[in-house]
Amino acid sequence: LVSHYREKLVDGMMARGYEEEFASRVFRQLEGFGSYGFPESHAASFALLVYVSSWMKCYYPDVFAAALLNSLPMGFYQPAQIVLDARKHGVEVRPADVNLSFWDNTLEEKSGNYRALRLGFRQIKGLSEEDVQTLVNARTGKYIHIHSLRDAGVSHAALEKLADADAFRSIGLDRRQALWEVSALHDRPVALFEGQPSASAAETQAELPLMMASEHVVQDYASTSLSLKAHPVSFVREKLSMLKILSTQQINNSKDGIPVKAAGLVLVRQRPGTASGICFITIEDETGSANLVVFEKIFNKYRKEILQAKLLMVEGKLQREEKVVHVIVTRCYDLSKLLRSLTQVQNEDVPVLTLSRADEKTLPSDVYPKGRNFK
Repeated sequence: LVSHYREKLVDGMMARGYEEEFASRVFRQLEGFGSYGFPESHAASFALLVYVSSWMKCYYPDVFAAALLNSLPMGFYQPAQIVLDARKHGVEVRPADVNLSFWDNTLEEKSGNYRALRLGFRQIKGLSEEDVQTLVNARTGKYIHIHSLRDAGVSHAALEKLADADAFRSIGLDRRQALWEVSALHDRPVALFEGQPSASAAETQAELPLMMASEHVVQDYASTSLSLKAHPVSFVREKLSMLKILSTQQINNSKDGIPVKAAGLVLVRQRPGTASGICFITIEDETGSANLVVFEKIFNKYRKEILQAKLLMVEGKLQREEKVVHVIVTRCYDLSKLLRSLTQVQNEDVPVLTLSRADEKTLPSDVYPKGRNFK
């Protein structure tokens, strides 16, 4: 349709003193954009995508979650949020395992209303698809020992990644035991003792100290960006309750207009340039998520806490419009230090950078422009 206006545009521009070559070049740019840029076609395309996605998520949440995970990185949502939502909708999610997983996230037998979702090796940070293909191709039966994977050609670095991700549960090893076994593989050359267990197999089993559940969760997030064992905030819930901080579930069920305290891991910060300086934040705890609205004056006052906190606490007033709930923030606090209690090593920082998406910023606050769009 745009092509029908070429003569009118070019002739009109030439009549006003523009050269024909310039006028033709302008029209070509408009013509190229016109093939997809009109509001009607743009809106229709998005409407179709939204409809199909919503239909799929409603009737096949198992398929929807697997497809999203296999398409990452994309959008706002990280693996932990996709998995949490799938589980809330009745999908059983199973961990990555050397005997059961493939590179992609896959669907297994039906469990309840939907098929179980098996996490794939692609979820493990730093693990190459080449090593995974080697592991899968040699998996004619069930792996029984870690050395069998090394003998199959899986690199030592890949074995460490798998152990760190707690992927050896099917052979009776948790992550600490598996890491111990992987380190023992240095005790022997591959070719001389093909098919033989590592030297550690003949040794008396060392009594390794058990990892706390919270340590497993922290390491899950560090290695796979999610945990099926528990949510990090659940381990500090008692301390939060002592401060009269409500869970996000309680927030979402509360009445309009009441003062509230909320805390959770920061998932998303957005400060669109068209929002008059307002910052929109989504936080998450073990019960769900809550939406926060921070007006410009409050944002400027608590800029450091808002930008740097991984575990953010806010005070504010609850605003409810039917099913839409927000907390209008009046004060902000950085409670990230509470996450250090998740490990037994108190003099070192836990990998809190992996516990939320947030905006990892360490620069002085005055370098951020007023209208920065946080995503």
